[in-house]
Amino acid sequence: MNSKLNIVVRVDLDHARALVIAKGHVTIHSVNALYVVVKRANSLRNGLDLKLDISHARVDPEALEMLHASSATHHLPAKIDPEQAPCTISVLAPRADAGAGRRAAYSISPALIAA
Repeated sequence: MNSKLNIVVRVDLDHARALVIAKGHVTIHSVNALYVVVKRANSLRNGLDLKLDISHARVDPEALEMLHASSATHHLPAKIDPEQAPCTISVLAPRADAGAGRRAAYSISPALIAA
């Protein structure tokens, strides 16, 4: 697996959804780059439902804790978003944490996937 972080964002403004897909290695340092992308996606529309798919990434435990904390508080870290705009983010956990075949499920519009 590549150690570089590769991030793809798919947005469906009609249905107020965004999917942020990260591949590579997410560390406590590179998670900040991921947060910046999430912040930009979140700024596209109020009430955007953000899904963060890290199921194909290698994620350090500390970085995963940081992502889950943002999901629980509905805010990104203050150093990334000083204004603390509400951010509804759901984390699709890495395979190693979720176990084989036990990935978290969510619904996503077929139009979003085709985009």
